[in-house]
Amino acid sequence: MLQVSEAEACKCRADALPFEGKQLNKSELIEHIAQQADISKAAAGRALEAVIGGVKTTLKKNGSVSLVGFGTFSVTKRAARAGRNPRTGDAIKIKSAKVPKFRPGKALKDAVN
Repeated sequence: MLQVSEAEACKCRADALPFEGKQLNKSELIEHIAQQADISKAAAGRALEAVIGGVKTTLKKNGSVSLVGFGTFSVTKRAARAGRNPRTGDAIKIKSAKVPKFRPGKALKDAVN
């Protein structure tokens, strides 16, 4: 399991985001990282891609990624089930699947409330 302390995960203040009240897309997040860490947008983009890549790689191996104070990414298994084709109404079988799951940490929950 990959663990990163809260201080390592983000040395910036969450309330410093200028995007309050709207959806934040990837390019805006890269811009925010670059400003807060005082690095170029290219370096911030590479850093974000490295984090995302690390999470994906760990989840592919059925591991979990725990960011203390932020939350935990893990993989759960969804059982096979019966479904219905919405176009025809016919019953269909849906295969079992592994799905990513995020469980927020206490600090993130407290920051939102």
